[in-house]
Amino acid sequence: MKGKPLYERIYLEILNDIRSGKYETGVRLPSEKELCGIYNVSRITGKKAMDMLAERNIIIRMPGKGSFVNDSWEQAAESLPQETKTDSPVIGVIMDGFGGSYGYKLILGIEKTCRELGYYMVLHCTNGSREEESRAVDRMLSLGAQGIIIMCVHGENFNSTVLKLAVEEYPIVLLDRRLKGVPVSYVGTDNQKAARELTDWLLDRGHRNICFASHCGVDTPTIADRHLGFLDSHLEHGLTTNESMWLTDLKATLPSHRTEESLREDYDKVKAFIGSHPDITAFFAVEYDIARIIRSSLVQLGVEEKYTIVCFDGYDNITGEEEFTHISQDEIAMGQTSVSLVRDQLNGSRNIEPVLIPYKIIPASNEEVD
Repeated sequence: MKGKPLYERIYLEILNDIRSGKYETGVRLPSEKELCGIYNVSRITGKKAMDMLAERNIIIRMPGKGSFVNDSWEQAAESLPQETKTDSPVIGVIMDGFGGSYGYKLILGIEKTCRELGYYMVLHCTNGSREEESRAVDRMLSLGAQGIIIMCVHGENFNSTVLKLAVEEYPIVLLDRRLKGVPVSYVGTDNQKAARELTDWLLDRGHRNICFASHCGVDTPTIADRHLGFLDSHLEHGLTTNESMWLTDLKATLPSHRTEESLREDYDKVKAFIGSHPDITAFFAVEYDIARIIRSSLVQLGVEEKYTIVCFDGYDNITGEEEFTHISQDEIAMGQTSVSLVRDQLNGSRNIEPVLIPYKIIPASNEEVD
C-alpha cells in the first residue's frame, strides 16, 4: 500500500480486518478519536477512512453510538477489489499570488519534490482574497488532498479555516508567511535578521535618512518582521527612526489591487512623498515590485541618480545584471522543504517546527557587498 493516502491505508486495513473476522457483523469499530491513537494520525484522517467504509456500505454510522460492521458487508464487499487502486496522493498548494520576482521558484521547488515523491500537485491562487482562501481550502479537501501547503493572504489575523485544520492535526504547512500563535509548521526566511543586515548595508554606506517603503499589509507577520529588522539596525547604530519618513500605504503590488488605477495612485504617492521629504537619500522596499514603483517614480521626476534603493527579492534574468541590491531568498529550497514537511506529517510526524532557509545579499551591478 506504499504511496497510498494515509486515510486510504487505514480504510484498507480496517476492511481487511473485517474480512479476516477481527471485526464481526454488528461489532462496534474504533471511534475516530481511538483511530488517532491506534494509527497515530489526525482526527480528520481517521474520519476520512471511516467515511470511505460508510460510503461503501461496509459499516453503519449511528450518531451518538458509534460505527458498526454492516450486516450486509459481505455483499457490499463482493464488488470491491482486495485493494482499491488510487491515483497519486494529492497535495494542495494555495498561493496568495506569485510572479517573476518572487513565487514562481517556490512553485518549481514544490512541483519537483511532489513529482519525486509520487504526489500530484494541485495549485489554486487566491489573489489576496481571504474568502477565496477559505473556499480554496474547502475545494482541496473535497478533491481528497492529503496535505496542504499555503501562502496565506496578507493580513494581521489568521484565517479561521486554517486554524481549524491545525487543531484537527491535518497535514498543513505555511509557506513564506507565518501566523503567530497558530500551531502549524512554517517554512520561510529569517526576515527580521535579513532586513537588519540589508539596512546595515545602507547605514554603513552613510545613509541616515532612509524611507521604509511597504504596501498597506505592513501588519502581516512577514512584513512586520522586516520592519522590526529595519528598526533594529537603526538602534544598533545608535540612530532613531522618523515615522514621517516611511511610506506604508502603497497598494498596486497587492494581488487584490493590481490595476492600472492603483499603479497610477502609487506613482503619485511616491512623487508627492519625494517632494515633501527632500532629506531622503535611500529607500528600503519590502518587495521588489515596490522598489520598481519607486524607481519608475524617480525616473519620471528625473532624479533616479540621487537615490539608492534596496529590497527583498529580485527579478531572475539570464544576464545576471541586478537592478537593486537585495535579499535573495532560496525559493527552490523553501518549496522543497514545505513538501518534505507535509510528507513527514503524512507519515505520522506531529512535530510542529519553523524552518528558516538561508538567504544572501546580492549587490546591484554597480555596487559591492562587504
